[in-house]
Amino acid sequence: PVEPEFKYVGNMHGNEVLGRELLLQLSEFLCEEYRRGNERITRLIHDTRIHIMPSMNPDGYEVAAKQGPDSNGYLTGRNNANGVDLNRNFPDLNTLMYYSREISGPNHHIPLPDNWKSQVEPETLAVIQWISSYNFVLSANLHGGAVVANYPYDKSQDQRFRSHRRTVNTPTPDDKLFQKLAKTYSYAHSWMHRGWNCGDYFADGITNGASWYSLSKGMQDFNYLYTNCFEITLELSCNKFPPEEDLERQWMANREALVVFIEEVHQGIKGMVSDENNNGIAGAVISVQGISHDITSGDMGDYFRLLLPGTYTVTASAEGYQPLTVTTTVGPAAPSLVHFQLKQEVVRKPTERKASGTRTNNKALQKKVVPRATRRGTQR
Repeated sequence: PVEPEFKYVGNMHGNEVLGRELLLQLSEFLCEEYRRGNERITRLIHDTRIHIMPSMNPDGYEVAAKQGPDSNGYLTGRNNANGVDLNRNFPDLNTLMYYSREISGPNHHIPLPDNWKSQVEPETLAVIQWISSYNFVLSANLHGGAVVANYPYDKSQDQRFRSHRRTVNTPTPDDKLFQKLAKTYSYAHSWMHRGWNCGDYFADGITNGASWYSLSKGMQDFNYLYTNCFEITLELSCNKFPPEEDLERQWMANREALVVFIEEVHQGIKGMVSDENNNGIAGAVISVQGISHDITSGDMGDYFRLLLPGTYTVTASAEGYQPLTVTTTVGPAAPSLVHFQLKQEVVRKPTERKASGTRTNNKALQKKVVPRATRRGTQR
């Protein structure tokens, strides 16, 4: 089970079609290269569970496709059939997270509001159920209209809007890691890393989302705050609906970047969290000292924690078990294998003491001792 889950999502905005075409081509490429015995692709497929969703918004795509690339308006087909922008439709966990941080509350898997299902579109609901069903580790969401790799947070604590151009860098606790992930794509891309694209300049071809413009209820922040998944947003073309003759050039510009980004899922630490009988413990919390964002183990007890090279102090904890802390070193290549075997907490019943000067059979004066509730393990 120690095989990470990876996903690509395209065409969230129906009129941003390049991501859709690239993911269809990527699927074909991976299958063809696997059949040819390409060692790199074969190893990648054997070691990774790769999920590809070419179109999250097929209704919007149909509207945009009817217009075609020549007469397509900037917003035609962007929204779904109900006229809703799907990248402004996920539950707003950022606001809850900023409040939780002030009161030292949870820093991961922020609970959803009670009425969240009534506030999201069918496509959004389907994606939330999908990403809740798999222990995704890494992801990218493909867009168009710019050329840049965008990383969380998208929403600043002090909400600003793009039209005002008043922005503020809003890093996650994993900011350096996210920058590295974004640079991995931009520098493997033919020209994204150069910075100047579509009339905008982004150093190294990357940007913090809120530093560009603040966006509320976006998908990449939701992934980070509600699941174990680290997601970035890839803006891949100035033209949202490029003509057919431009697709081959765009494929060649993105092919290596698409593959190398999948390979990024294999870094940091991974392993199993189990009990003394080697049974996997689901929902165990994996905490890294100095990084205030935890992840949890999957249904089988497997976990994956993306980390940059370095030495880390890592703690695994679960309700009813004694926490276990280890120190491990992460190298620049394959992830380090770190297993945690947790011991159950021992519940000691308090001893019954006799009152001083009281005979044992004097029931009237004996103190009734009520056992304390079982002490719960600390869950961060």
